[in-house]
Amino acid sequence: MKSKVNFRILIPIILLSIISIITIYSALTYTSSSLGNLALKQAIWYLIGWILVGVLFRLKNEYLYQHTWYLYIIGNVLLLLLLFFGTPINNSRCWFTIPGIGSFQPSEFMKIFIMLSLATMIHNFRSDYDSPTMKDEFLFLLKSLGVVLLPSILTFLQPDTGAVLIYLIIYVSMIFASGIRLRWFVGAGTLCAGLVGGILFLYFFHENVFIQLFGSSIYYRLERIFNWSNGSGLQLENSLAAVGSAHLYGHGYNKTPIYFPESSTDFIFSVFASNFGFIGVLFLLGIILYFDIQILLLTRKKIEDSDQFIIAGILGMLIFQQVQNIGMTIGLLPIMGITLPFISYGGSSLLSYMLLVGILINISVKKNRTYKYK
Repeated sequence: MKSKVNFRILIPIILLSIISIITIYSALTYTSSSLGNLALKQAIWYLIGWILVGVLFRLKNEYLYQHTWYLYIIGNVLLLLLLFFGTPINNSRCWFTIPGIGSFQPSEFMKIFIMLSLATMIHNFRSDYDSPTMKDEFLFLLKSLGVVLLPSILTFLQPDTGAVLIYLIIYVSMIFASGIRLRWFVGAGTLCAGLVGGILFLYFFHENVFIQLFGSSIYYRLERIFNWSNGSGLQLENSLAAVGSAHLYGHGYNKTPIYFPESSTDFIFSVFASNFGFIGVLFLLGIILYFDIQILLLTRKKIEDSDQFIIAGILGMLIFQQVQNIGMTIGLLPIMGITLPFISYGGSSLLSYMLLVGILINISVKKNRTYKYK
């Protein structure tokens, strides 16, 4: 009997793809002509993405689980090579340039590899220990954290702070879903709060000491983040002007009233909001919320625990990016290099999201079957 595709997962992605392409086309007004027709490129990336979904639907998620550690090693090797051979863009080495195709960003796919690795580790841990002791959980947390820290360090050196933060969000989401004792989260939260508090104390009150300890690069990264609190900066000021002047119905399609950098990527939401206004924003948020709920509802199926953990990682990542991206464009959250999933332009990011869609579709149609792990 053939599996039935879950259209409650597919339909929101189709709608988001349409919104993405037409909004990127509108953003071309303020995009450098040297980048080409980004809307057409995004349509091509979506086409390739759907092909990947079809391939993964044929292979099934079991194929990914069986090759998890190979993928993880390949991902880390690529991140390492970026530090030596990556193309410098805006003082960062986050991309490889592929002649005739464009740029390739390994950190986007590393998110998936981290999810697969953690899902495998958590599954094996739960299989090995019916009633784990505190020591067992502590050792497991150290091992799993090490799996995340290696790509985090390599990505931070590029530097790409936004991607590192997403790695950590995935880790916390999946570890929380693993069912370990909550006291670990309380302890980790207290420790992190103390460390962050100490770092911020040095940043605000002892700048010279902060720069000596962490370097000027880290200092300026924090300075950029904290600029959001007073609404300063060309990006934020113009984004707020574009969104705030849109009112109920917006300025009209392809009529973004003001320029701001990264209009087709980080600030794509501002372009959409300025074109279609409050009504359009409600429509977009409705699609995003519906899609997230459909992912959450997959946990009600009788599925492998590894699939449950993957869903936790996907949801944690998507919700964080959705809230962070939209929040930063309207001045509620710090500006970081985090895109809006399925909407912002980007070949690597879009293909990675489409691979996640393939994973979700496989989970939604999966019959009772046990995965084999390596």
